[in-house]
Amino acid sequence: MTDALELSALAAEVAREAGALARRRRDEGVTLAATKSTLADIVTEADREVEELIRARLRAARPGDGFLGEESDAERGDTGITWVVDPIDGTVNYAYGIPSYAVSIAAVRGVPEPDEWEALAAAVFAPAHGELFGAARDEGAWLAGRRLAVTAETPAGALLATGFGYDPATHDGDLATVRSVMPMARDLRRAGAASLDLAYVAAGRLDGYFERGLKPWDFAAGALLVAEAGGAVTRIDTASARPMLIAGGLDVHARLSDLLSAPLEPAQRGEGS
Repeated sequence: MTDALELSALAAEVAREAGALARRRRDEGVTLAATKSTLADIVTEADREVEELIRARLRAARPGDGFLGEESDAERGDTGITWVVDPIDGTVNYAYGIPSYAVSIAAVRGVPEPDEWEALAAAVFAPAHGELFGAARDEGAWLAGRRLAVTAETPAGALLATGFGYDPATHDGDLATVRSVMPMARDLRRAGAASLDLAYVAAGRLDGYFERGLKPWDFAAGALLVAEAGGAVTRIDTASARPMLIAGGLDVHARLSDLLSAPLEPAQRGEGS
């Protein structure tokens, strides 16, 4: 049987190396780019280069595993384990020099579909901050050797985070969603990297998080962090083009779920008429 702690250790090691490469390329981009378009080209190359490094390291360590990444073709393995990878989560932040970006690596067992897989291990590394969040199934989540725990009480209201899609057609629906949850909110954050938002929920830095339209690599690692820190993560409206992911401590998750489970019009889901 695959050891989740071993997978977690491998994910952490590879995430650190990949994060160091991403940060080097970010520094070189700032130095070399004369225009925004050039910087965007550098970022695109960095995404691909970082994913290639991750894929090569994982293949060398576990040659029979599958791979599902943002920047390259999926690869089915024969071990039942698939690595779900976002090489640079928060690419726009990365391009602009905002330090909220991360390398996200998860190992899952079973069919590589979010509603069917069993998450085993996770690493989310924020290179600009030097923080590595890790988790192993049934072994907890941690940061710098400290066990993580979601917040249990929010007497002043919940500090929530969310994200918006890049398609302008989805913005009205996303803003309507924000309005629907503000009665329970202390305030709202929108940092631009789903894996870090989820890691911060696991660490108690945020009380809850919700977002539509995430891809599997956006949340595979972060969702396990939250679950292993004692929280809950669910997806609703999964038949739509933009399912909603909800994460938080048990009370916040329940309240968010109640507020966000009301049926939405297609325009609110960003699907058009």
